[in-house]
Amino acid sequence: MHESLALCGKLFPQGHDVAIEGSLLHGTGKTPGGDIAVLGTLDRAAIGVDLASALASRVLDIVRSHPGRPIVMLVDTQGQMLSRRDELLGNAGYLAHLSKCFELARQRGHRLVSVVYGEAVSGGFLALGMIADQVYALADAKIRVMALPAMSRITLIPIERLEQLCRSSPIFGPGVVNYVKLGALNAVWEGDLAQCLDKAMGSPLEDDQRAARGLQLAGRMQAHPVRQMVLDASK
Repeated sequence: MHESLALCGKLFPQGHDVAIEGSLLHGTGKTPGGDIAVLGTLDRAAIGVDLASALASRVLDIVRSHPGRPIVMLVDTQGQMLSRRDELLGNAGYLAHLSKCFELARQRGHRLVSVVYGEAVSGGFLALGMIADQVYALADAKIRVMALPAMSRITLIPIERLEQLCRSSPIFGPGVVNYVKLGALNAVWEGDLAQCLDKAMGSPLEDDQRAARGLQLAGRMQAHPVRQMVLDASK
């Protein structure tokens, strides 16, 4: 059994019909609180124009066919597809379209919960995971903005210096612990995953608190004050 389907079994012990189509996961899970739409990726999928379009179509199908049904996004992506074809076709626009479809779902009353169970990197994570109302990760998930060797090449900062910064600053460091400190993750899930999901679904929805959590946990010290300054200036 694929690890993504095994995860669905743990999240939905009452049953699910989640199916795999290439790099796409989709289906429905049963919970005590009702059915939940499931959508996601597997095998470290790179999200290009085809996969982004397929995901967006599934989101719109859920909005049309199941008004208000919560959506759980299962995230395992190495980021956006880095191919000449996808770049020429405007992959950034497709990822933006996917994010807009999720935003439409949110506006129509669908709760969005994402769970990183594999890898989550850069633009793929932004469009499929960070767009959610609540973002969670399994303890062994791998989350990062960029691999340190690539970051070193782009920033021209020696990798030894980046490794040193990773030890002192969550902003540079990969991994779920650092992303909790940054405020990007609501929590790390361990143990009874069905219970974790039920708790998430039963919690009140809040305005975006990521910057505030980052300040509280000393992971991002400037995001919340700057955000507040902008809000105050716009009044």
